[in-house]
Amino acid sequence: MNCRRHGRKPTLALWMLVALADLAILTAAAGVLVMLTILATVAVLAGGVVAARSLSRRSEPAEAPARRRA
Repeated sequence: MNCRRHGRKPTLALWMLVALADLAILTAAAGVLVMLTILATVAVLAGGVVAARSLSRRSEPAEAPARRRA
């Protein structure tokens, strides 16, 4: 009767909550200004990685789906 699938979205959501709680603890311990600077730096670096990946994938031509005649 147990229909729970392991390793799916609930597990990811739980670990995201754990990471968020860790950030809150680190912010309280280190100081708000220091953590905001670190988080801003990490966000800029992550955005750069995402932009680089999306730009590198554009060089490949996209395949058009085949159409069926009815």
